[in-house]
Amino acid sequence: MIRSTQAFRRAALALGVTVMLAGCAGPNPRDPYESYNRAMFNFNDTVDTYALKPVATGYKNVTPSFVQTGVSNFFGNLGDAWTAINQLLQGNGEAGMSDVSRFALNSTLGVLGLFDIASEAGLPKHKEDFGQTLGVWGVQSGPYLVLPLLGPSTVRDTVALPADIAGNIWRYKDPTNVRNIGTALNIVDTRAGLLDASTLLEDAALDRYEFLRDGYLQRRESQVHPDGDGAPRKPQNDDTDETSAPVSSEPAAKELNSGTPPAANDASQ
Repeated sequence: MIRSTQAFRRAALALGVTVMLAGCAGPNPRDPYESYNRAMFNFNDTVDTYALKPVATGYKNVTPSFVQTGVSNFFGNLGDAWTAINQLLQGNGEAGMSDVSRFALNSTLGVLGLFDIASEAGLPKHKEDFGQTLGVWGVQSGPYLVLPLLGPSTVRDTVALPADIAGNIWRYKDPTNVRNIGTALNIVDTRAGLLDASTLLEDAALDRYEFLRDGYLQRRESQVHPDGDGAPRKPQNDDTDETSAPVSSEPAAKELNSGTPPAANDASQ
């Protein structure tokens, strides 16, 4: 009950911030809060430059690759459970059951998810969150937002964030100190995996803010509307002769977050 109340308060806070930002809307319909977003982008970038990136670099250089793989697999396996729930909520029964099977197989034969044997068994990995589920249900994305430490988002994804946090299995791990250490390790491991991508971004993009914003919005649109027609994707087990266009392979700009990974979500994924 207490956790449900906390989740509701977070959602109310997200809505309150959105209403507050409406008073400083700018001319770009996709990014009406650009002034605020750029300031938050610079804040996140500073935190990443002086704190997260150096730690992630040291972690990548010192930690054996098989340990890094095990950490990524472990938290990725926990994320498969929430992905499966969202697949089912979106009406993707076949993909949802595939993700349930992934989670069960990796959690047992894969030694708590340290080994990704499900992929070798032909069960592909997916990544779904409640923001995508709301999009499939017809909820519009709304304006672009940059969240403190969490990075690129939209109004819809921000409202969905408390559900994603509640769906993170690791959030319920006791004792608290183990949970906190695991969360920090997941954040550092995720950032370490993005070091090469962020370096390419820094070298290639004239305006990193615009590059990340446009990449994030395009990616989220392709995740919800892979057909490119503005219509939510059809359930994967839908008996129809029509075939959907492949999901865009654009880089995951959200995770880049000018170098800062999504702490809350990736603790869940």
